[in-house]
Amino acid sequence: MIPELLAGTVMVLATVGLHAVGLLTLGWILALGDITRPGREVRLNPLSPCGAAYTVTVVLGLFVLHGVEVWLYAALFYLLGAVPDLREAVYFSSISYSSIGYGDTSIDPEWKLLGAIEGINGAILLGWTVAFFVTVMGRLLPSSERNTGFE
Repeated sequence: MIPELLAGTVMVLATVGLHAVGLLTLGWILALGDITRPGREVRLNPLSPCGAAYTVTVVLGLFVLHGVEVWLYAALFYLLGAVPDLREAVYFSSISYSSIGYGDTSIDPEWKLLGAIEGINGAILLGWTVAFFVTVMGRLLPSSERNTGFE
């Protein structure tokens, strides 16, 4: 159990650090266009071509970030010999990270706890991503132009 907890701790620290750097980098890239700067009178319309490109950039950036984190866990599972091959490692990591579960795949019983740790880690990182996405996308239009449904 100690090796699992140690490996899990290292992976959580690595993926949280990577996620922080990834979100900061993505925020920096988005700020280059200066379209979401607080206090601007004119903001990008999310239904315009530029708004769509902005949204796609955010989504693809987040997808790549999570993909790298899934692959880091997959590489660890594969290197530990916890799964039979790389394909199984990526599959197992993807479903563990997304907290879907893995009833139809097998991992060496010696490393099952590491799979559970990845599930908790993934849930937290996905939640962090949702908060980032909502914050970034909420800045596209000024609040007076948003239809909140309460007016």
